[in-house]
Amino acid sequence: MDPSSPSLPRRLRPRERLTLMILGDVLFAALALVVSLYVWTFGTSDFMFPLPERVWRSIPLWYYLLPLFWIVLLVDSYDWRTASHWKRTARAVVVAAIGGVVLYLLVYFTSPPRSLPRKGVAGFFLAATAFTLGWRAFFIHIFTAAPMMRRVLIVGAGKAGATLLKVYRSMEPPPFYLVGFVDDDPQKQNMSLDGFHVLGTGQDLLKLIQRYAISDIVVAISGEIYGNTFQAILDAYELGVEVTRMPHMYEELLGRVPIHHLEADWILRSFIDEARVSTFYEIGKRGLDILGGLVGSLIALMLFPIVGLAIYLESGGPILFRQERAGRGGRPFHILKFRTMRPAPPEEERGKWADDDAHRITKLGAFLRKTHLDEFPQFFNVLRGEMSLVGPRPEQPSLVAELEKQIPFYRARLLVKPGITGWAQINYGYVATVHETEVKLEYDLYYIKHRGMLFDLMIILRTLGTVFGGKGR
Repeated sequence: MDPSSPSLPRRLRPRERLTLMILGDVLFAALALVVSLYVWTFGTSDFMFPLPERVWRSIPLWYYLLPLFWIVLLVDSYDWRTASHWKRTARAVVVAAIGGVVLYLLVYFTSPPRSLPRKGVAGFFLAATAFTLGWRAFFIHIFTAAPMMRRVLIVGAGKAGATLLKVYRSMEPPPFYLVGFVDDDPQKQNMSLDGFHVLGTGQDLLKLIQRYAISDIVVAISGEIYGNTFQAILDAYELGVEVTRMPHMYEELLGRVPIHHLEADWILRSFIDEARVSTFYEIGKRGLDILGGLVGSLIALMLFPIVGLAIYLESGGPILFRQERAGRGGRPFHILKFRTMRPAPPEEERGKWADDDAHRITKLGAFLRKTHLDEFPQFFNVLRGEMSLVGPRPEQPSLVAELEKQIPFYRARLLVKPGITGWAQINYGYVATVHETEVKLEYDLYYIKHRGMLFDLMIILRTLGTVFGGKGR
């Protein structure tokens, strides 16, 4: 079968599937808005099909923003690993509905009597939940079915190929259908990697594409690619097969950068050639930092008398915890937090992992950490320009110096300002080993490479969901 044959179904990539899913969510949220208007007018003279024009004119403007609010509540479900898994999706949708209702009730009961509707908003959330669950169930059923899955052949059965296979095995449901491997090493012919066979060499590539109806090739070769294999990959691309390098596929699947499978000039290519950010983004990001810093600092000032008194009564002073951290370019600054541990000599706090002093955490400190209230003084660091709302977490200079020796590209996380929250924080949390730090670095480098205003806003929204969900450390 010719890979470019029209009989082959169009197989969407995860990013394309997510776009389609979000468009469906928007459509059904809009439909839920219409249904809610019928619920709102039920039992009145305006209840008719279609609704009278006077109903549409009398609806307050904020009511038309409910579909947008619903999409924002669903932001946690737009991770592909959640979006392709029914139980995770159902949980995310139900949590979004409960969160939306709770937030609206808080506004409703603090507003003047009869100033806000109940029936219409309740109808919207019920309809939006039902429509979204139905749409997502249909979506998952369609796009996890074998005919709609990409059929992938990995070129290279060495370390990079084995790493990608490990990622593939860790994902449920699988993101694509893996057919097998191709490798030019004679010793690897007919061998098996975790149940997947090396089916041939680069010279067999086009035949294998036709035999197995391959839609995608992933090039997982770290060293030199032999001439015949290189030409076969180009021929496959001309036939319509999508060709992806292993690091890009790794990023697509995990939202991380594979630090152990990158070339020496990766930082130059990624952050200078490919990922330059515009001046408008830098201005917009600083504006968002100032706005968020003002709001957060105001909350910190409101919390200070209550939290400060509680800290003092439990374990004495000081109220605030100050520690030197490495900022952008390695410039040192002092981070501010509400103190959650019993004081210790400064020399005992340098160069330690977050969990090394867990025995010093107070009962109040555990509560402050769980609710993230201890973080609010950092908004003063944001106002001073030492930190940003979004970015890698700042580490102690001594720990940075040590980790640079053990982890490739670790210094690259200092290319941007550290943040109160970040891509690594919402996906991985706190670390206590070098291996965990490597994983977190992969998330940080992914953020630095792909940073933008929409990405920052998405991270902030997902952070709010984490905080309100009580998912503290």
